[in-house]
Amino acid sequence: MASIRSLCALQQRSWSGIRRGIATSASFRGDDHQANKPATAVVMMNMGGPSTPEETGPFLKRLFQDGDIIDLGGGFFQKHLGEYIAKRRTPKVQQQYEEINGSPIRHWTEEQGKAMCDILDKQHPETAPHKAYTAFRYAHPLTEEALEEMKRDGVKRAIAFSQFPQWSCTTSGSSMNDLWRKIKSMDLEDQFSWSLIDRWPLHTGYVDAVVDRIREKMEEFDEADREKVILVFSAHSVPMKVVEKGDHYVTEVAASVKAVMEKITEKVKANSFEKVSVVPKHVMCWQSKVGFLPWMTPQTGEAIKSLGKRNEKHLLVVPIAFTSDHIETLFEIGMEYAEEAAEEGITHFKMTEGLNGSRVFAQALADIVSEHLDSGELHSPQYKLKCFGCTKPLCRQVLSPAV
Repeated sequence: MASIRSLCALQQRSWSGIRRGIATSASFRGDDHQANKPATAVVMMNMGGPSTPEETGPFLKRLFQDGDIIDLGGGFFQKHLGEYIAKRRTPKVQQQYEEINGSPIRHWTEEQGKAMCDILDKQHPETAPHKAYTAFRYAHPLTEEALEEMKRDGVKRAIAFSQFPQWSCTTSGSSMNDLWRKIKSMDLEDQFSWSLIDRWPLHTGYVDAVVDRIREKMEEFDEADREKVILVFSAHSVPMKVVEKGDHYVTEVAASVKAVMEKITEKVKANSFEKVSVVPKHVMCWQSKVGFLPWMTPQTGEAIKSLGKRNEKHLLVVPIAFTSDHIETLFEIGMEYAEEAAEEGITHFKMTEGLNGSRVFAQALADIVSEHLDSGELHSPQYKLKCFGCTKPLCRQVLSPAV
C-alpha cells in the first residue's frame, strides 16, 4: 500500500504543477495552430472532470441532470432530482478531488490532441492544418465552448472523435447527442460538415499502447514474481438496464481485453515481454457503481478482496476503458482499492498509468483519424443501430454530414 500511495502522491504533485501550466499550454497550442486557418477540426469528446475541486458541484449537477448517463425519469424529475443528488454528493466527491489536486483529464486531453495534430499534419498533409478542440460533457471546456472556438477559427470540416474507445449510450452517445443539440440551439447546422469516430476498441495502436503500459509496470515487480502477477482489467460499470437494452459497451470492453491478452500472449511466446515466460492470468471487473440499482458485475473492489482471500499477493490493475488518469484511477484504484488490497494481505498491488502522455497512444490517435479520413466513412457500421426501445430523436444522427 505504501508504494502505490507514494506513486499516487508523486502523480498528484506532478499534476499540481501541470495544472498551474494549463493556461500556458492551451495558449501555446492556439499559437501553434492559428498561424494557418485550421482545415480540419478534430473534436476530442469526453466527460471531463473538475480541474479544481471547486468545480465539483457544477460538474456533478450537469452529470446527474443528464438522462443519457443516469436516467432519473427525465424532464422535471431529471432536473430537480439530479440537482438534489448532486448537492448531496458534492462535499464527499469534492474532498476526493482535493486529494488528487483536481482532475488532470483536461490537461491530458489537450496534450494528446496537440501531439495527435502534430503527427497528423505530417502524416495526412492533404487535410492539414489540423486542430484539436476539447469538448467535455460536464466540465469546461463544454461542447458549446468548443463549437464557439471552431466558429471563430472559421473551421468547416469537423470530426467528432469520441475519446471513449468502447461505445456506450451513457458516454459516447451522451456526448454525441449533446453535440447535435448544441449545434441546433446555436444555429450552427450550416457552419460545419461532420463525420464521426464513434468507437475504436480493437485498434492496434490503442491495444499496443495498453500493452506498453502493462509492460512498463511489470518491470516494477521482481523478476522472480512476474509470473505470479494477475492482471485485473477494470472498466467503469454501467447499470444493467443499459446492458439489457443492447448497449454495446460490455461486449466492446471484453473485445478490448481479449485483444490486449492476445498481444501479450504473442509477446510472451516470442520472449519479448519483460522476461515473463508464462502468459499472466487475468480477470475483467467493473468499478464506480452509483446508487442501489443493479450494475454490471463483478465489482472491482469485490474481485480484489476475493483474490486476497485466495492468498494472491501480486495484482496489477489495468484501467482498460480510461484513456487518461482521473478520479476513477488516481483515487478509486490508487487509494481506495490499494487500501482494501493491503487489508486482504495483497503485498504487491500496482496500477498501470493512464495512456496520458504516451507517444504510442498519440500515434494511435493520429492513425485512427488518418484511417477515418482515408475511409470516407461518416461513422462506424454500428453507429446507426439504436438500443432496443430507444425513442430519442437525436440519437445516432449526423447533422450536416460530410459527403
